[in-house]
Amino acid sequence: MESKNERIAEILQKKLIVIVRGLPRQQLRKTAQALYDGGIRFLEITYSASGAVTDGQTAESIAMLTDAFGTSMHIGAGTVLTEEQVRLTREAGGEFIISPDTNEAVIRRSVELGLVSIPGALTPTEIQRAHQAGADFVKLFPVVSMGVDYVRAVCAPLSHIRLLAVGGVHLGNLRDYLRAGVCGFGIGTNIIDRACIERGDYAGITRLASEYTAVIGNAE
Repeated sequence: MESKNERIAEILQKKLIVIVRGLPRQQLRKTAQALYDGGIRFLEITYSASGAVTDGQTAESIAMLTDAFGTSMHIGAGTVLTEEQVRLTREAGGEFIISPDTNEAVIRRSVELGLVSIPGALTPTEIQRAHQAGADFVKLFPVVSMGVDYVRAVCAPLSHIRLLAVGGVHLGNLRDYLRAGVCGFGIGTNIIDRACIERGDYAGITRLASEYTAVIGNAE
């Protein structure tokens, strides 16, 4: 397994983490392969806050993908709200922890277990608090609610903190957010097209992923 610093460096290089929520196991495996074929190297499998899917089932999905892809794709967990979910993710082979909020206990546990910590925050106070607690990146969420001007304003005094833009990011605004100062993105439904998946059009998922990786490549 790569070191944590190597994973951080690759996130900075690839810039894209794709968010997958609530897919059945068979669709999940095919979707992950389609994303990989489109150039995606980081995949977030979300826990179910409602309990519709148990934490154990989510951990099993993470383990399935880490076994299937080995070191060729990095699998982590999203919607991580508890220290127990951090532990389950680590035992399943996951490499990073993403949360919608800033929970210092979750951040500390992620750091203790050698996982990349990516908590969610929105205000400068929350962002700095997450950073001081040990976060490796801070997920600016939901970024669409605030817009590019807000991101630019926040990044100016907090340039020492690595920010990922999540929530409402699409092909048309990727470059704008990069120019504003973020170092990467979490993207869900704009790549994970449920209609494509339901009709078995995994090539469509690959095409969408390829469009995003091409924009990132051209922006560098």
